[in-house]
Amino acid sequence: MKQTLIALAVFGITSGLAQAQEVVKIGHVGPLTGNIAHLGKDNENGARLALEEYNAKGVTIGGKKIKFELVGEDDAADPKTGNIVAQRLVDAGVKGVVGHLNSGTTIPASRIYNQAGIPMISPSATNVTLTHQGFATVFRTMANDAQQGSVIGKYAATKLGKTVAIIDDRTAYGQGLADEVEKAVKASGGKVSSREFTNNQATDFLAILTKIKAQKPDVIVYTGMDAQGGPMLKQVKQLGITAKFVTGDGGCTPEFIKLAGAAMSDAAFCTQAGLPLDQIADKTFKDRFKKRFGADVQIYAPYSYDAAAAIIEGMKAADSADPAKYLPFLKKVDFKGVTGEVAFDANGDTKYGAITMYQFKAGAWEALK
Repeated sequence: MKQTLIALAVFGITSGLAQAQEVVKIGHVGPLTGNIAHLGKDNENGARLALEEYNAKGVTIGGKKIKFELVGEDDAADPKTGNIVAQRLVDAGVKGVVGHLNSGTTIPASRIYNQAGIPMISPSATNVTLTHQGFATVFRTMANDAQQGSVIGKYAATKLGKTVAIIDDRTAYGQGLADEVEKAVKASGGKVSSREFTNNQATDFLAILTKIKAQKPDVIVYTGMDAQGGPMLKQVKQLGITAKFVTGDGGCTPEFIKLAGAAMSDAAFCTQAGLPLDQIADKTFKDRFKKRFGADVQIYAPYSYDAAAAIIEGMKAADSADPAKYLPFLKKVDFKGVTGEVAFDANGDTKYGAITMYQFKAGAWEALK
């Protein structure tokens, strides 16, 4: 009888602990299907790792032990789908959102989150407009296109040649970055020989490239994703174009190298809106990521981790997971994340954005000093 009472007492204690634990849902949105699904999964895994590691350390908010749960959605890099899944996350009761990946999906979805009062932090949407809409709930952990486009345009016009042809994929990201590149080329004394565009589903760029070939530019800049950039470089070489080729962060991936194949050479360059993986603050991140998911980091996973971490740090500071209560604290977070110091300016942009230029060498993108 005594043993039964002890057992019941222990059961009561453990049940009480279980009841005291509260599940807090955090959403993530990115393209998990389509030609850049590898990037969407990279982002999702970055956020997932953050939640798992915070859960392992233990977080108490409002006197309750918290279990963070990731609610993932696929927007297929499509703005209409992005709005649908954004509303789905709002209806599911998420307390914050990491995402979306693309500027073209993030900007319209941000209005939905703002109307619901739910903070969202994108680790990869770089279009300047995102954080200049006047929405108090919008943040990003990645440098924006004004910064990145300035670096690309200046480098192209002063280090690689004088005449630059620019191609974009007509998305919010691609067109916005191309506009910034054009400004920087001209400001640096260079000449834009052509502004062309394709779309983010295209595979044949021969007509555009044939037109550009006749202009004999020193540099071709493509602002879009790796799914188009890699095949485009192949066709550049196929046509015998000798111009140097530069792409932005959407193409600064291992996948771009795989898709371009033998067309890769030391005349290929790219930028990333962030530090090289081996220079981020947490040197163990890539190993932890590889061990957990059996995959290498593509681009944005560390910034996705820090986006999720910022939401949690805001909740901890407020001692509340209620978006209305922790939002003011999220605006003031300042902590050491895996990428470095994480803090936001008045618009919600990262205070510590960095841009890195890479050149293809020895089979990989190598950061230039």
